[in-house]
Amino acid sequence: MSTTAFDTAITQARDLLRWRSPLRTELWAARLAAELEAAGETEAFLRRAEEDGRQEARLALTALAAVGALDARDAAAREPEELAPESGVPAPDSGTPTPGAGEVLGWMRRMGRVVCEGAWYGKADPYGEQVLAVLAFRYENGKEPHILVIGIDQPQGGLAVDGLVEELKFLDDLGLREAEPGVVGGRILDAFELGETVMGAAVAETLPAIRPLAVARARTVPGLVRGAPDETLTEFEDVPDLPGAREAFGKLAEFVGNRPLWWSPGRVRQFLTSWLPREAILSEEAIAAMPEVVRAWSRYRGDQPAVLRQIDEDAPRLPALMADDSLAGLGKRLARNLPADDA
Repeated sequence: MSTTAFDTAITQARDLLRWRSPLRTELWAARLAAELEAAGETEAFLRRAEEDGRQEARLALTALAAVGALDARDAAAREPEELAPESGVPAPDSGTPTPGAGEVLGWMRRMGRVVCEGAWYGKADPYGEQVLAVLAFRYENGKEPHILVIGIDQPQGGLAVDGLVEELKFLDDLGLREAEPGVVGGRILDAFELGETVMGAAVAETLPAIRPLAVARARTVPGLVRGAPDETLTEFEDVPDLPGAREAFGKLAEFVGNRPLWWSPGRVRQFLTSWLPREAILSEEAIAAMPEVVRAWSRYRGDQPAVLRQIDEDAPRLPALMADDSLAGLGKRLARNLPADDA
């Protein structure tokens, strides 16, 4: 890697030694890891840092290990035991020299050693096209409380598209529900894992710089649950008391799947005018009950006026669409013994 890039990192690390903030240092390390990976310079940087040997270089290696940017063997080898005492670098608050190696080691060893104190999950917008998964942390000494906020896109399948680290007061006006930390942590890991398999997904430009820290934080949460179902469906108790309503709701539940918080006018139209005619086999009672079932679900999902207007527009067409065999997909045709060449 270029000497200028390495020297810039060392200068930044020198400033971080003055601040002695584990959180600030981990955020810097996450950005550095993303930049090195994008430039293909990770291994070159690690070699330079190991050869350099200065306190700033050791800090960079330790911080990169704390955010999971190194493999387990390298991380173990880069614990900060070998730091040598230095003096003459003023601290920001007192103008006095930095402490000896013992105190430096004290705050450096706290990096990555956090305790999860809570979790929240819910819609980021009225239609739930993006949901927020939030975890709250403090370091083991109780200092620097912070929250990790990850935006998870629903139309793109549930992948991570944005993230930030903030203070707890950031949640004040979001209306998110408290959730099990292990479930939220698992969803964050699932969202990042999915993002690695999707080419060309639209994500925030700032996401790569938060990803290493986000993944490392999520992995510290006890009792992680991967692939956890969303309980929104099982908590819904307002299925109308109509013939066929339970059957209709079963198809609605099948359609929303593991993304039940996403309920927009576009998704309503897709369900009523495309998915049901293509995929669903329903009794006449279920078809008749479906509009009221969808209205009840829509009220539960926020009672958005635009969603209700979309139901009013599309629901009257449902019986005719369900009766049109030319709209049936292959699975429905096979189930009903319809000729496949009618498609």
